[in-house]
Amino acid sequence: MSVRQRGGQASKKGLPASSEATKDEFDGPQQQKSGVTSEWDYKVALFVITTVAFITRFWGISHPNEVVFDEVHFGKFASYYLQRTYFFDVHPPFGKLLFALMGWFVGYDGHFHFDNIGDSYITNNVPYVAFRAMPALLGALTVPTVFLIMWESGYTLPAAIVASGLVLFDNAHIGQTRLILLDATLVFAMSVSVLCYVRFYKLRHQPFSRKWWKWLLLTGVALSCVISTKYVGVFTFFTIGSAVALDLWGLLDINRKEGALTLPEFGKHFAARVFGLIIVPFFFYLFWFQVHFAILYRSGPGDDFMSPEFQETLSDNIMTANSVGIDYYDSITMRHKETKTYLHSHPDRYPLRYEDGRVSSQGQQVTGYPFNDTNNHWQILPAHPFPEDNLLGHRVKSGDLVKLRHLVTDTYLLTHDVASPYYPTNQEFTTVPLEEANGNRFNDTLFEIRIEGAKGKSDFKSMSSHFKLIHYPTKVAMWTHTTPLPDWAYKQAEINGNKNVQQSSNVWYVDEIPSIPPDSDRLKKEPRKIKHVPFLKKYFELQRAIFFHNNALTSSHPYASQPIQWPFLLRGVSFWTQNDTRQQIYFLGNPVGWWIASSLLAVFAGIVGADQLSQRRGVDSLDERTRSRFYNSTGFFFLCWAAHYLPFYLMGRQLFLHHYLPAHLASALVTGALLEFVFNLDPVALEENVDAKLAGKASEKNKKGGGPGTKRVVPAKERMGSGSMLALWGAAGVVMTVVVAGWWFFLPLTYGKPGLSAEEVVRRKWLGYDLHFAK
Repeated sequence: MSVRQRGGQASKKGLPASSEATKDEFDGPQQQKSGVTSEWDYKVALFVITTVAFITRFWGISHPNEVVFDEVHFGKFASYYLQRTYFFDVHPPFGKLLFALMGWFVGYDGHFHFDNIGDSYITNNVPYVAFRAMPALLGALTVPTVFLIMWESGYTLPAAIVASGLVLFDNAHIGQTRLILLDATLVFAMSVSVLCYVRFYKLRHQPFSRKWWKWLLLTGVALSCVISTKYVGVFTFFTIGSAVALDLWGLLDINRKEGALTLPEFGKHFAARVFGLIIVPFFFYLFWFQVHFAILYRSGPGDDFMSPEFQETLSDNIMTANSVGIDYYDSITMRHKETKTYLHSHPDRYPLRYEDGRVSSQGQQVTGYPFNDTNNHWQILPAHPFPEDNLLGHRVKSGDLVKLRHLVTDTYLLTHDVASPYYPTNQEFTTVPLEEANGNRFNDTLFEIRIEGAKGKSDFKSMSSHFKLIHYPTKVAMWTHTTPLPDWAYKQAEINGNKNVQQSSNVWYVDEIPSIPPDSDRLKKEPRKIKHVPFLKKYFELQRAIFFHNNALTSSHPYASQPIQWPFLLRGVSFWTQNDTRQQIYFLGNPVGWWIASSLLAVFAGIVGADQLSQRRGVDSLDERTRSRFYNSTGFFFLCWAAHYLPFYLMGRQLFLHHYLPAHLASALVTGALLEFVFNLDPVALEENVDAKLAGKASEKNKKGGGPGTKRVVPAKERMGSGSMLALWGAAGVVMTVVVAGWWFFLPLTYGKPGLSAEEVVRRKWLGYDLHFAK
């Protein structure tokens, strides 16, 4: 590759007057497909790659005929859809709706709930092959989509084959797309988004044409499918959004070679992109939630995650059906909404000193107890007694000040400015006798009933009134958590006063009212009408619940991994094992392919650094068109990789290897593009060759009336001119040979058969992978 000094002869060489398209042609994706459509060798390669993709994804898809790994979740959700039963999940509904659609196509009624890994599909008569066929189809289509991205971006056939081959023969992509999992939908939609944007970008010189609008809107629809499958789809939005922002920045340039745009013209470009890439995706995203709510109208396991108002929109809801108004002097039991523990007390007292040396009040213990017990019974009393002749029949309302009397010990609930056992910043809960409760501790026994979402003085009801118990003098909320107290409290849960009143985990509900006689008129139920809640209100409530529980997924998992491990494939995930046959499915990528892709990511960064350094010293190691293509096209793929990988370092939730699959696809695109860059012809000779060709073709078009401003795409073959691509083909052949060898070697772990001997398993523990049956 030639090195040129700035200002030297080569840099002064002008472009033909009519060939402004030459620089454009190297500036990322091309703008028309006229030269591409006639390339039969690309079409043959595309057909072969697509065929092999379907074979690798569908071969042996019926094995194993048991529930595998996270099929326990996504298969279950499909069944709930088919039974119209409300459930809760931390992912948006689109991918799960596709599984339900497939089940509906084959006449499945959703009777099987995928409860345990290893449950038999055959015994339970589940059409599991149809369910698995959906992700397998999308996984197979992802491979030709990668090929088309490279083709549409103007890369050579060897580069397109390498990029798509890294996905085609990757064990992780194959393994994840042969099971009832969401990642096939996510990765396919992400790749289609990139392809549609490439097609849109190629039409940037034909703004507002029919094709321009078509590919803009298709990009938006594809983006909506990504984020409607998993929220990590926002990384794809960031990738496309960054490219669009740079494109708009260029349109704003008053010195752009196509001519300056007026501000109204620029406004049209900006508004069109906002409409196509933000508004359209958002409405499609909302549409899937509307479908989700419309299908799931029956009460189900997801009820507890939602507010009482939301639950009233579901038929057969136990909470609202069993709801009873609470009167003063009723005996009630209260449960924490999240942990389901009862508010409990017993005669035992807090120790004088805790293990950290802090001192307690030595008052009666108030704890959380997981089982129903008479020590959970509390009588709800007014702050000031009613007259004797009008004692009963007064309904408790939201906002009322109440006292809570523990019936077994005849003491009153209280919290005060003494640190709780585990939280020095939170207040201790205890109880005091009647004399103190009506004497100098009167105010400390007052609590406010604050019902969630209540309007005015709403009735306080069992089951349906989710409330916070707020201490009147100190404004702390009664709270509990999952860490058990020591032996002195019988390993029961700690109850304390939380100063963060807004925290959602402060919510409780009344489980039952034991003091009501079975024949009481208060227990008679009137026919309940299904309540209507506006869609947006339900949508925002569900969004809050999803994001809260997504962030709460911080517990450890034996096969969780860290982002730093993913590019190097340091560990995988055990999906399924069968002891009798020594068969196992171990989720792992193709180590050879991953290491090549990760290495070339580093090479790309190194080339960019070296080029920037050389330019600072006045040396041009690349000609302008090669540099433009390298930064704008390969750089776009690198941005796609970084956007889908680096944000995981900021996440505190559980992470697994499958989170890297979208980034791995982007790294495959970088690998194919960089392979062409490294084994390309000398750029100076290439520049002369392309200039001559385009100058001749431009003069021909001028004669035919095409005009000097007509843009044209030069196919990769034509760009390469008469030069040989043997080196590029040779490099591509070597890469694909070792990649296919790696895929074949790890194939038994991907397909779950055949079973391997201990020696064969040990040979596959390249980086100490925690495989089964190694002994």
